[in-house]
Amino acid sequence: MNIDLYNTYLQKYQTWAKTNVKKVQTEKAERAELSNFVRSFSEDKILHLSEEDLFSLLSSLWAMRMWGNKQYYVSGLIDSNGMDLIRHQLYNLLYGNADIIKRWDDFRNKVKGIGPAMMSELLCKVYPDQFILWNRKAFNGFMTLDIPKVPKTNVGIDGKRYAYLSEVGRDLVVKAKELGYDIDNLMALDYFIWQEMQDIPEVVTIDDKAQTSKLSEKEEKFTHNEIRDMIKEIGNFLGFNADIEKKVAHGAVVDAVWEVLIGNMGRVIYVFEVQTAGSIDSLILNLMKAKTNNKAVQGIVAVSDEKQLEQIRQEAASLPIKDDIRYWNYKEVIEVYDSLTSAFESINKLGLVPDGIK
Repeated sequence: MNIDLYNTYLQKYQTWAKTNVKKVQTEKAERAELSNFVRSFSEDKILHLSEEDLFSLLSSLWAMRMWGNKQYYVSGLIDSNGMDLIRHQLYNLLYGNADIIKRWDDFRNKVKGIGPAMMSELLCKVYPDQFILWNRKAFNGFMTLDIPKVPKTNVGIDGKRYAYLSEVGRDLVVKAKELGYDIDNLMALDYFIWQEMQDIPEVVTIDDKAQTSKLSEKEEKFTHNEIRDMIKEIGNFLGFNADIEKKVAHGAVVDAVWEVLIGNMGRVIYVFEVQTAGSIDSLILNLMKAKTNNKAVQGIVAVSDEKQLEQIRQEAASLPIKDDIRYWNYKEVIEVYDSLTSAFESINKLGLVPDGIK
């Protein structure tokens, strides 16, 4: 970690804060209010969480700002997971007796559609002295400071990695206090990172910074699921009816689909298969079945890193669908998702889409 650079940013932040006292006070008060609201969801309230309560809790999160119609998103979570599972896993994540590594991994394994940004925001707001808020902004800040063992993207982290990142965050708070700066917990650290440490490009990959680390087997699985969910959400942003783990033909359950009705053409479906590890043959077979057995499937897309995409190209070269497969690098998926998220956050500040519209 680059302590000298950290101190430089802290000095810059302190100077800015002294000339923007009212803004800092207002934004910190807003953060405190939002944190208190999340903490108002006690153990008993989480155990008896209603659909309305779930909407109220999740719609308050910064990670939800990209959704103009938050009700639509929350309804999708309920449809995908069921309220019983959501209640149990939220309780386990926030109030369970196991260590954070197990609680985090259990939640990520079992709950679809809620990723590290939402999970860590809930944890940070309930336990601001213990757990870091991990999102693209935090990722940028950690990369700027040359923090070792940062995951190669801001997605796919498992419980062990999250525990490590939280430990580093606590160390940064301690160091800031030692240097005489007013950063007293991980929520305050998040505000500092959000305000001052966004100088590096929005997308940083393993090729750009040597200190990024290889994903564990668990993180590979989580990355698969998160990229899958991003593809679904990109489809939603673009106006498609999007879904995950969808059966589109006999023997073909694909990772993600975009579907739309086009005039007299009827249904048009685009399917996506995400490859992080495992059998490439299985991915190709799934795409082939989808394309061959369902006439509505107009596009089939393989999503992976460049090395595996080239392997898929080679293995598909002798197959009838070789000219039908499109190839999407997962890094580009993240870039598109982040760009659309930023765009929709900005648009949603205008308040043009009421939550009640389906």
